[in-house]
Amino acid sequence: MNAPLGVSDMVRGIPVFTEDRDRMTSVIAYVYKNHSLAFVGTKSGKLKKIRVDGPRGNALQYETVQVVDPGPVLRDMAFSKDHEQLYIMSERQLTRVPVESCGQYRSCGECLGSGDPHCGWCVLHNTCTRKERCERSKEPRRFASEMKQCVRLTVHPNNISVSQYNVLLVLETYNVPELSAGVNCTFEDLSEMDGLVVGNQIQCYSPAAKEVPRIITENGDHHVVQLQLKSKETGMTFASTSFVFYNCSVHNSCLSCVESPYRCHWCKYRHVCTHDPKTCSFQEGRVKLPEDCPQLLRVDKILVPVEVIKPITLKAKNLPQPQSGQRGYECILNIQGSEQRVPALRFNSSSVQCQNTSYSYEGMEINNLPVELTVVWNGHFNIDNPAQNKVHLYKCGAMRESCGLCLKADPDFACGWCQSPGQCTLRQHCPAQESRWLELSGANSKCTNPRITEIIPVTGPREGGTKVTIRGENLGLEFRDIASHVKVAGVECSPLVDGYIPAEQIVCEMGEAKPSQHAGFVEICVAVCRPEFMARSSQLYYFMTLTLSDLKPSRGPMSGGTQVTITGTNLNAGSNVVVMFGKQPCLFHRRSPSYIVCNTTSSDEVLEMKVSVQVDRAKIHQDLVFQYVEDPTIVRIEPEWSIVSGNTPIAVWGTHLDLIQNPQIRAKHGGKEHINICEVLNATEMTCQAPALALGPDHQSDLTERPEEFGFILDNVQSLLILNKTNFTYYPNPVFEAFGPSGILELKPGTPIILKGKNLIPPVAGGNVKLNYTVLVGEKPCTVTVSDVQLLCESPNLIGRHKVMARVGGMEYSPGMVYIAPDSPLSLPAIVSIAVAGGLLIIFIVAVLIAYKRKSRESDLTLKRLQMQMDNLESRVALECKEAFAELQTDIHELTSDLDGAGIPFLDYRTYTMRVLFPGIEDHPVLRDLEVPGYRQERVEKGLKLFAQLINNKVFLLSFIRTLESQRSFSMRDRGNVASLIMTVLQSKLEYATDVLKQLLADLIDKNLESKNHPKLLLRRTESVAEKMLTNWFTFLLYKFLKECAGEPLFSLFCAIKQQMEKGPIDAITGEARYSLSEDKLIRQQIDYKTLVLSCVSPDNANSPEVPVKILNCDTITQVKEKILDAIFKNVPCSHRPKAADMDLEWRQGSGARMILQDEDITTKIENDWKRLNTLAHYQVPDGSVVALVSKQVTAYNAVNNSTVSRTSASKYENMIRYTGSPDSLRSRTPMITPDLESGVKMWHLVKNHEHGDQKEGDRGSKMVSEIYLTRLLATKGTLQKFVDDLFETIFSTAHRGSALPLAIKYMFDFLDEQADKHGIHDPHVRHTWKSNCLPLRFWVNMIKNPQFVFDIHKNSITDACLSVVAQTFMDSCSTSEHRLGKDSPSNKLLYAKDIPSYKNWVERYYSDIGKMPAISDQDMNAYLAEQSRMHMNEFNTMSALSEIFSYVGKYSEEILGPLDHDDQCGKQKLAYKLEQVITLMSLDS
Repeated sequence: MNAPLGVSDMVRGIPVFTEDRDRMTSVIAYVYKNHSLAFVGTKSGKLKKIRVDGPRGNALQYETVQVVDPGPVLRDMAFSKDHEQLYIMSERQLTRVPVESCGQYRSCGECLGSGDPHCGWCVLHNTCTRKERCERSKEPRRFASEMKQCVRLTVHPNNISVSQYNVLLVLETYNVPELSAGVNCTFEDLSEMDGLVVGNQIQCYSPAAKEVPRIITENGDHHVVQLQLKSKETGMTFASTSFVFYNCSVHNSCLSCVESPYRCHWCKYRHVCTHDPKTCSFQEGRVKLPEDCPQLLRVDKILVPVEVIKPITLKAKNLPQPQSGQRGYECILNIQGSEQRVPALRFNSSSVQCQNTSYSYEGMEINNLPVELTVVWNGHFNIDNPAQNKVHLYKCGAMRESCGLCLKADPDFACGWCQSPGQCTLRQHCPAQESRWLELSGANSKCTNPRITEIIPVTGPREGGTKVTIRGENLGLEFRDIASHVKVAGVECSPLVDGYIPAEQIVCEMGEAKPSQHAGFVEICVAVCRPEFMARSSQLYYFMTLTLSDLKPSRGPMSGGTQVTITGTNLNAGSNVVVMFGKQPCLFHRRSPSYIVCNTTSSDEVLEMKVSVQVDRAKIHQDLVFQYVEDPTIVRIEPEWSIVSGNTPIAVWGTHLDLIQNPQIRAKHGGKEHINICEVLNATEMTCQAPALALGPDHQSDLTERPEEFGFILDNVQSLLILNKTNFTYYPNPVFEAFGPSGILELKPGTPIILKGKNLIPPVAGGNVKLNYTVLVGEKPCTVTVSDVQLLCESPNLIGRHKVMARVGGMEYSPGMVYIAPDSPLSLPAIVSIAVAGGLLIIFIVAVLIAYKRKSRESDLTLKRLQMQMDNLESRVALECKEAFAELQTDIHELTSDLDGAGIPFLDYRTYTMRVLFPGIEDHPVLRDLEVPGYRQERVEKGLKLFAQLINNKVFLLSFIRTLESQRSFSMRDRGNVASLIMTVLQSKLEYATDVLKQLLADLIDKNLESKNHPKLLLRRTESVAEKMLTNWFTFLLYKFLKECAGEPLFSLFCAIKQQMEKGPIDAITGEARYSLSEDKLIRQQIDYKTLVLSCVSPDNANSPEVPVKILNCDTITQVKEKILDAIFKNVPCSHRPKAADMDLEWRQGSGARMILQDEDITTKIENDWKRLNTLAHYQVPDGSVVALVSKQVTAYNAVNNSTVSRTSASKYENMIRYTGSPDSLRSRTPMITPDLESGVKMWHLVKNHEHGDQKEGDRGSKMVSEIYLTRLLATKGTLQKFVDDLFETIFSTAHRGSALPLAIKYMFDFLDEQADKHGIHDPHVRHTWKSNCLPLRFWVNMIKNPQFVFDIHKNSITDACLSVVAQTFMDSCSTSEHRLGKDSPSNKLLYAKDIPSYKNWVERYYSDIGKMPAISDQDMNAYLAEQSRMHMNEFNTMSALSEIFSYVGKYSEEILGPLDHDDQCGKQKLAYKLEQVITLMSLDS
């Protein structure tokens, strides 16, 4: 919150757009067609265009433009006079930028999706532009301003074959303007022809033969072109859609042909694909479905041994029989790139066999080669192979050099071991006489001569447990073959199933060795221990003793991650190492004979741990200790910034930093992490090089960045990975300029080298920071002086050409070469005089700075004191507003979730109109049948029908109304009554009623202007039949709008007010409340109260769950009952709920006791003639109590109390609160505190109001009290602001959630404009006032003050008072006069003083928008009125209404007949005679 000094009204702003990175430096705004647009200049020279739409504060940044380069846009920007250009300045340039650049958008979607409100799509010109720059944009559909208005196009058919020419295409268009000038159809660059427009269809022909694209196989079977429509009027393409040319003939297999998405057919015998079934007859084998295609079926593996002659049989379906002149079937096998063709035999349509042939492939590295198989007929007609069956060629001998590997092969290969040549082969290739044949399935299937080739490890501890891996040949084919026959160095070694690889590998676990055993060979038997099945290793296995001597480091952080090295002897023996520090494992990393390296894990406590090492089953004992120490912490880092390229030094202070072996510093940005190194100095200090920041190549260089994460990698210490307490900041890298275009700088000796650039000093808060620059001239460094835009380098004593290199952080840059030419030096006196002048200048500057600093400090202190006082006041009001708003939002959220159509209790049309037309009269005669004695019924009905004809005669009706209005005894009430009765009779003829109304209004305007009244007074009050008829006319025609649009925000406002009022105490007697918008109804003292939640038993169903209800402990019992009824019957209209007066409140206590609570009973307190109503606090009802509403019963127990209650409470205040008359009568009935006549006792609830009532208006004490509590009005107003805004916005906008503006409003406003034109009234204020008096003040104010006219609700006096304040604000918003406000203005005017100017803008915009809308023809209006009449034809009893009107004819018959006799038109139509007939029929004595 913000406020200028000395102002009582707070100025509050809601941020609509925030920018963190590219700081804003200037802003300018204007309104374009009801859109508020802000243009923001930034530090990096960009212009951001932002749309700030509506009061909800959601801003859209729709475009960013780089306008000046380099650097920031200066504060002052300006629009050109026509607001089409924006002038922008930087330090060095003035730029003119168009306010919009719609032309950059190339499509309707891009244009309307850009969010720029200037831009719309000029349809026939196919451009994005402003509406006013689009020719004839006011004509329908020529200009699209919403996405849904973009042109769409569909074409039928949307694909054709390349061999079809000149096909008729029908294009359906949507959102296309009329095309009377003609249209062309274009197929990209293929062809163009005229289109024929038929309604919303356009007919075109596809291209002719020479223009169709050739579709070649590489591009697939189709070619997509854009079919475009080009307007002949503008010559521009305004719509396009994709169109496909497909080519079936590129398909060379049946399945790809018939599965194509296009209409392709397969010709089986010709082996071609075609789009035209005529070219492929049934006899030629036409195929349309995939299952009818000739194809091979899936088979299990086809295994063929190499060099063996064998046929291959394949299953298939639909195989064609070659016709005469066609060749038969062949199989093609593609073996290692060479094709082998084999003749094949078709047995029938489902079987084919490749003939006896042998196959072979090169090399012994592959034992199983899958080969592509293709079946063809007639030379090249392929049969589809969807299952991709392959032939597997195999060699038994490949990669199976030993018997074990041979017998391990797939049994389907039928390979076996032939012993005499000693190779793996097929049985038929093994000479039967001289050799044994071994196969897996045979009885004699064990391989002889096992062999051991390798053992790992070759050393292990005596205690055993080492897992020894033995590799070799013929090591059994099953685990049971070797399960019990393995010995290592004479010790049993138990084989493990998991490590066993048949024939190749055994893994076994060592048992314990005796002290006498030191080394030995590995020995195994396969199945039986006969010589041919036994093997012995060539390597020896040794038993070792392991020892430990030391560990380094001996301490580390609790979080672990320390790499510890344990030294000793023979530490590489065995297979498995486990290191424990106490109970904490140390994770094994690597080992050698002399050391083991492991990484510590985390420990829960700080203590010394014993180190134990276990290798297999050997536990090595040595008194080694590792100490867990507290994790390192980081106390501070300095400086807390770097540059984007990092590598600037950072000093870090903390604790236990010396525990960390390899500390690192990290920064993460944009999901990428950079790490840099640190060096530990001692336990509390280390220095780090700042990590670089990961930024993309398109990164804006002038922005400050904050990394997402910043911290340290210190072993496993997780808590420091992300430092929360640091605001580490990255500033842009320094940028240097080159030494001119040539890159060479010429200097004299001793002249400093100046390197220009920017960002050379980071803009760190607190200032006085420097980066550490190194500048090398050649190989020599020079002394550097730094400012923000340049480096001054004292050139070293060099002559000649040298390269200049600048280094800072992690970056280096060479601006070019420097050439130093020898020259004469400066004289000594010159140097001395320059130094003296510089010194004097510095002394003067320092003196000025000291004086300025002292002065500014004094003014700062004064400002701070004032600021603190303002802040205190602000924070008090803010706190109150915040609390109230937060409370209401939570409740209103529940409320709004129920507010779909079903949740709002709208009254039906009849009840609504009766409440507006005849307020306060519940059972009006127009709702009942006419009551006439039977003997008169026929005459009366005849008379009334005749009277109805007269009422439907415009001449008579106008004369009748004018005559009545001229009678002095015809009162205001009578005028309203007659207007309402006439409208109920004419409900079924609204066209006629509207015609009469326009005539009456025109007369009223003439009369008003003739009588020299101020024109603004027209329609201000209801002093004529015409004005009341106008109200009723809007009442009839705006019901649908109320129900669909305005009802919801109005009901939300009512509920919000009711809920907000009930959150605080409300005095049951005076109707005053803690929360109020009305000063008159504000409780002006501090009331202490507590919110209780009672569980209430539903009166309808005692078994349903209890309903929690929020109650205040200061509520009277009747108020509690009403809140409970509101909670239980939340979605039930008011008229269907039980009344609080008919229910008793029963308090059910834990012990089973039940107590009836009442507003008055024998416990009621009386002090000094004041009797206080009972509250929950009086009965001491605690939070969480169970209560029930039960129907009132008079029992012996409470009969006495009930009788007193019914007399006093019901008569004295319950009825007053429950009264549902008009709001005026309601305010006049604000309950007064009258003494009980019998006892002289006065009732009170929260405040004894008479104490203030006696004080006079100007009394200072009273004023003080009022002002203290005025902040409550402000808090309540702030809370309800959203709901008031929503209602006003709905009423004052022309587009409503899909509903159009009601025709009645546009029609009536146009009528008023016509009348103003007719009478030469051009003052916009007068026109504005007429419209305001006609609709907002005549209809809407009535609805806002009396929501019970629209909804089935009950409105109490405090809600009414608040609604009156809202209605007054509404009236002020519609006024054109300026409100001069001062401290003595009424509070309700002051309360909304800030909002009314913006509401007035809404109203003016609303009237202006309606004025700009196209006029409604009388024909359209009459159709609309006829539809409305038809919908509500029988709502009222016309006869009863006519009878009521006729009562005025009886009263003024002479006066009415007089003008009818004298008027010519009336004479012609014999109206006087007809009226006399009616009077005769209706008279009693006829």
